[in-house]
Amino acid sequence: MNNLEQAVFGGGCFWCTEAIYKRVKGVKNVEPGYAGGHVAEPNYQQVCTGTTGHAEVVRVEYNPDVISYKDLVDIFWYAHDPTTLNRQGNDVGTQYRSIILTLNDEQRDLAEQSMQEVSESGIFRKPIVTVIEPLETFYPAEDYHVDYFANNPNQPYCRAVVAPKVQHFLEKYQSDQNIRKK
Repeated sequence: MNNLEQAVFGGGCFWCTEAIYKRVKGVKNVEPGYAGGHVAEPNYQQVCTGTTGHAEVVRVEYNPDVISYKDLVDIFWYAHDPTTLNRQGNDVGTQYRSIILTLNDEQRDLAEQSMQEVSESGIFRKPIVTVIEPLETFYPAEDYHVDYFANNPNQPYCRAVVAPKVQHFLEKYQSDQNIRKK
C-alpha cells in the first residue's frame, strides 16, 4: 500500500492514545514514541524525567482513502483532555502535554482549523492548550511499549486509566462507522 500517510499526536500517556487509534478503521499501524524535544535518541526513563523536552506521542499510519487526516484530528480532541496543560489525569509533566506534530503545511492548516472549530463549539469549558508544531524527529519507543494495553490489559494502570479512556471513546463514537469496536 503506497498510499499510506502518517500523523503524529501526543495526548498524554502513549499507551492510551495508541489503544484508541488502534480502533480506528483505516489506521494500519500505531507506533508509540517520543518527539518535540531537544535530546537525541531519548529513552523512556529519560523522557519520564521531563527534562528532554519530548512528549509521549504516537505515529499513526493510515489510509487516507478510508479515513482523513481531519477525522484523525477530530478523534484526537476526544481521546484526551486538551484543556489541561502538561497533564492528563495523574500523569503530570511536559512529557504528557497535548501536542499535534504536523508533517506538512496541509496538516498544520487542518489541525489549526479543527482546533478553532472545537474551541468555538463550546464542547470544552476551558480553553484548549494543545500545541501544534512541525515534527522534527520521531523517536520510536522501546518495544515493550508497542501494543501495551492489548498485551497488558490487567496491569493496574491499564485497568484504571487506559481501559476507561478507551471505553469513553467507544461510547462517544459508538455509531461511527470508522471505529472498530474491538
